[in-house]
Amino acid sequence: MPTISQRGEQMPPSPIRKLVPYAEAAKKKGTKVYHLNIGQPDIETPKQMLDAVRHSDFKILEYSHSAGNESYRRKLVEYYNRFNISVTHEQIIVTTGGSEAIVFGFMACLDPGDEIIVPEPFYANYNGFAIEAEVKIKTITSSIDTGFALPAMADFEKAITPKTKALLICNPNNPTGYLYSKEEMEVLKELCLKYNLFLFSDEAYREFCYSGTHFSAMNLEGLEENVILMDTISKRYSACGARLGAFVTKNQAVLNAAMKLAQARLSPPSFAQIAAEAAVDLPLDYFDSIKAEYQSRRDILVQMLNEIPGVYSPNPGGAFYAMAKLPIDDADKFCQWILESFSFEGQTVMMAPGTGFYATPGLGKDEVRLAYVLNQDDIRHAMVCLAEALKVYPGNTSK
Repeated sequence: MPTISQRGEQMPPSPIRKLVPYAEAAKKKGTKVYHLNIGQPDIETPKQMLDAVRHSDFKILEYSHSAGNESYRRKLVEYYNRFNISVTHEQIIVTTGGSEAIVFGFMACLDPGDEIIVPEPFYANYNGFAIEAEVKIKTITSSIDTGFALPAMADFEKAITPKTKALLICNPNNPTGYLYSKEEMEVLKELCLKYNLFLFSDEAYREFCYSGTHFSAMNLEGLEENVILMDTISKRYSACGARLGAFVTKNQAVLNAAMKLAQARLSPPSFAQIAAEAAVDLPLDYFDSIKAEYQSRRDILVQMLNEIPGVYSPNPGGAFYAMAKLPIDDADKFCQWILESFSFEGQTVMMAPGTGFYATPGLGKDEVRLAYVLNQDDIRHAMVCLAEALKVYPGNTSK
């Protein structure tokens, strides 16, 4: 019988989605499950975006330009200018989700066997993208005790080898919610210049910063040829299913290489581009109330977490995730147990085990990631469930 590829064998399952069967089984038993496991916002997608698609009038649903519709790319130039990111429409390639932008970056800039350094915990799918591109993720560990601040420059330098070709940052961070400061970004700039590295910057959560201001890698002066911005509308407009992102760089050689990858997949989604183009014209205060809502959710979640005996969660500066340290023996076991064997007043909680966000064996075993994408009342109920679950969990290490 033919065998599958090594790549297929090595592709990791999603640590965020692997518990879905247990959640489905809990629901079949009549248990209400609070989904804090995945970053699917409950904020409504803007009506203007949906109306733009509903009212579109064309006879043929054609391929767009491989780089995306020029009208949309010109709109994106307007959008980035609001953040003092100065680019032209020719420096933007529209992608099928932020995921494709990341894969394009890996494949355009690195050869098989090359290495990318990323602080851990990190967005778990970076692993899968790296395997697709036949490159290697190397990690340096940030600590929950420092709120997941950027590790020291010396830690990066210890990890750099002749195979190292890039650094990768997610800012604000998924899964930690940490917001990297301008000073921390300058450290990355220094490293990139010293060792001639690319800087991949995943800025999917740019709009959602609560303590401090977002500083884009595109604003690092003197690093223009090194920076690759990976972006998406998924979280920005609560449009995850649109599958529309952007690959942005001022490096013409990288653009040329990425463009060949874009041509090979023909074009990004047409309806999503229509919706996203309309989104750029939303009122400038559109995000004010949404950001305030997420901040209130964050405050409730973090306060209630830290009131549970043995639990610690630093206050995230952005995105809509929090990492929490729990008094448990094994996060994977606990996250399955709470779905499979526990309910409180007919309710339980789905979380993402921390282990899935680390590459170093043994790390994250007492941590979980929680996405505060539910309304405030649901978050309160979920935290009560979590507190009650920890009281009776057989692997509670504080007993």
